[in-house]
Amino acid sequence: MKKIVLIVKNITREGPGIIENLLKERNINYTVIDLDKGETFPHPQDYSALVVMGGPDSANDHTPKMKSELQRIQEALSLNIPYLGICLGLQTLIKAAGGKVAKSPLKEVGFKGPDNKPFIISLTAAEKKDPLFKGLGDNFRVFQLHGETVELTPEMKLLGKGEFCQNQIIKVGSNAYGIQCHFELTPEMFEVWLNEDADLLRLNKKQLRDDFNSFLAEYTSTGQKLFQNFLEIAGL
Repeated sequence: MKKIVLIVKNITREGPGIIENLLKERNINYTVIDLDKGETFPHPQDYSALVVMGGPDSANDHTPKMKSELQRIQEALSLNIPYLGICLGLQTLIKAAGGKVAKSPLKEVGFKGPDNKPFIISLTAAEKKDPLFKGLGDNFRVFQLHGETVELTPEMKLLGKGEFCQNQIIKVGSNAYGIQCHFELTPEMFEVWLNEDADLLRLNKKQLRDDFNSFLAEYTSTGQKLFQNFLEIAGL
């Protein structure tokens, strides 16, 4: 198998960010497919890892795009290809693996919850030693942008929890991971989202920038470690 990472975008603005920067630093070959531009999701058999990004679709959609996406993810799982899904990429993983996608108990947007406290992901006690979390602490601050959540099958493992939307980091099988929050943002990407995403446009732009800048180094370090660990799991 060629050492190529397949990155699939569900909407043009939600690109790989930190993920792409790390792939370039490590000279790992990668291909980016933009489904929002009508590009075709290729069969995953020719790739050494699959990364599926976020987007405004629902994994419950009955569109040709979503049907094809779920089929490709199922194929990746059947071939045991390492998988990392972010936001919608988590939800499509769970849907493809037999779980459910439903309305979230809280639409999580931005850096803080309704209590004005930062969104925090806490690792479950039994799963802190999972290789995805090497070098990370027991919890970390995150950025959220989602209105749906997932319901797991008994075979799936809950690795990380949130206070309002519980199912935040999920493992399917031995090497497929889904992360509900966004850890891939660069400052440049964040500016694009601030000016284009409907949910973010409803919030105070200055406050969002201040929140991001207040822990940018920590946020970037967490994202880098998560993806570095995934690359090691994938043998890259």
